[in-house]
Amino acid sequence: MSISPEHAPTPPATIAFSGPDNVGKTKQIGILARRIGPTARMAGPLDDYDPRWGGIKAMGMGTWWFERGPVEEVADVLASSYLERSRTSAAGPVRLMDRGIPMLEASLGATIAVREHTGTELAADRARELLAPFAADLRAAEAQEHGIVLLHDDDPVIGTARSLSHERSVTPTYADYQCHLHQQIYRLVREDRWAETIVIGEHRVMAVQDEIRRRLHPFTPLVPPRALPGVRVVALGGMSESGKSTAGEYLRLHHGYGRLKIGYLIEDAANRAGITDPYEIPAVVRAELLVDGLDRFCAAHHFLDRVTIESLHDQEATAELQRMLGSQLAIVYLDTTPGVRAERGTAGPEDLVERDTVKARRGAAEVAALAHEVIDNNGSRLHLERRLDGIALAHRWPLREPSTAPVNALGLPVHLESYLSALLDVTTVQQPPLIDLLAVTGSGARGKYQHGWSDLDVFVVAGQDSIPCLRQVLARLEADLGGVKLGLTVLTQDECRTGAVTSRLLHVLALIGSGTLVPLWCRPGLALPAPDAATDVAASVEAGVQAAIEIRRQLLKGAPDLRALYKITALLAKVMLRFEGTECASDDDALAVLLDRRSGGHTDLRHQARENRDAAVELANTVLGHWLATFALPTSRT
Repeated sequence: MSISPEHAPTPPATIAFSGPDNVGKTKQIGILARRIGPTARMAGPLDDYDPRWGGIKAMGMGTWWFERGPVEEVADVLASSYLERSRTSAAGPVRLMDRGIPMLEASLGATIAVREHTGTELAADRARELLAPFAADLRAAEAQEHGIVLLHDDDPVIGTARSLSHERSVTPTYADYQCHLHQQIYRLVREDRWAETIVIGEHRVMAVQDEIRRRLHPFTPLVPPRALPGVRVVALGGMSESGKSTAGEYLRLHHGYGRLKIGYLIEDAANRAGITDPYEIPAVVRAELLVDGLDRFCAAHHFLDRVTIESLHDQEATAELQRMLGSQLAIVYLDTTPGVRAERGTAGPEDLVERDTVKARRGAAEVAALAHEVIDNNGSRLHLERRLDGIALAHRWPLREPSTAPVNALGLPVHLESYLSALLDVTTVQQPPLIDLLAVTGSGARGKYQHGWSDLDVFVVAGQDSIPCLRQVLARLEADLGGVKLGLTVLTQDECRTGAVTSRLLHVLALIGSGTLVPLWCRPGLALPAPDAATDVAASVEAGVQAAIEIRRQLLKGAPDLRALYKITALLAKVMLRFEGTECASDDDALAVLLDRRSGGHTDLRHQARENRDAAVELANTVLGHWLATFALPTSRT
């Protein structure tokens, strides 16, 4: 009975991985197969497809390949095996192969080059000659494959060195073969024999897997589109009652991390893979199961871009996890003395000893040697949380070295330029400098300084031990200010890096990080965190709340401070506009934009508010009203 074309079975999508030895083909195929699930079928090794391999193995694979087996026989066995594997149907829609058809030509060419001491092109010609009887079938088989080749490096010499570096011992013949194999593979790459070429370089396992999936997903939707793309993983380790759960919960509540248990991820992945007891398998495979479970969870919760996993109990599995995830992973070990841990335990000392014994047997304590951060958690919870803040923000807020600009670029009055120059001379000439950074903020930084109305706002980064000397410098130079009010803010580097700052100062750090605010001086090599725009906007709610409270304080006075009321009203306007994606640096601009959007202008009111108290009060009430409108709740119905 014939089958009509529309009812003919769909051939499986065949994905063939190629590349030199030790480039990671087997591991990448295994990770992909496990992630695809039951629909993926492994083609298996070539020696499953020709009965002659049994005798070859008995003789010794290397002996037959490089010495005793005639090259005609080598070509025949290899070609027959490749073709039989290609013809064998797979019981599934996706078929994964280790070494595609082009690798037959590459490996045979390299073998001929070693055995016959010939160059790349002559060896390639000889290989094609030996494969000529199979040429039509090989072309048809190759056409059915979606080929992907993995390379160590763009340079075959470097690639060869990396391939050999993974071997425990290397014979001269094998080293020669690898050199020629790389040359043959790179020749085929230049001939476009593979649909995809990926240079792995220094990329970690899952970064390569992510690139593989990105390339293969358009070929078949059964391949997931990505593999943990951009997901930050903080893995928590430590003995019993060391504070791992406390750390994980803090990162969840205060930094938006998803909180996951390693045991759950491993067991879920093991169940999918048909593994009865994942704790009886090699640690390397257990790490692969953990990553598989993590990959599935994050794919199902695509909004997560950072997670914690707890708890690390196995040094070998942790080392493999580090090899797979690379820079995506931060290992944090909480180091706590037995006495402190006993005090924190609630089930008694015997329970702690029993749990410690199990963890110690698995190698939990040795995880500390692999940790990126070891936190001494014998102190206060406040200390732990600040360390965790630093770890979380180091990923989200990149460190950047600020550029600088001369004092005269600000366009300030001459006496203020003189004051700032003198301040910089005194605080930066000595070694080591008294400060790490100095920047003018507010209207003075934007060329909007107005005499009699503006303060001189200065932001300084300096150590706490600099405060006494800095106080003396400020006292000595105070007369040079000419009556202008100095608003000086000092932060330490640690406060900046842990985000222990007000919303206003966070905004200053964001401006410096983006280059919008340029400091007057910066210690060479100093790098400050650059808060992201989303965090800056979200944190500005705090400034809005404070501004609304301060406006009411001014309004309750019999005679509000005209200048203070105007400036705090403008701050509230800036906060509201920031949530609309509009950043207005000056007070006047912020009020003008907000009033134009909400109240149809009120230009006269804005100008009068600088000199007329009644106008300032009306302006403040108008802006405050717009702020309060965002809090309006629907009236409940009874």
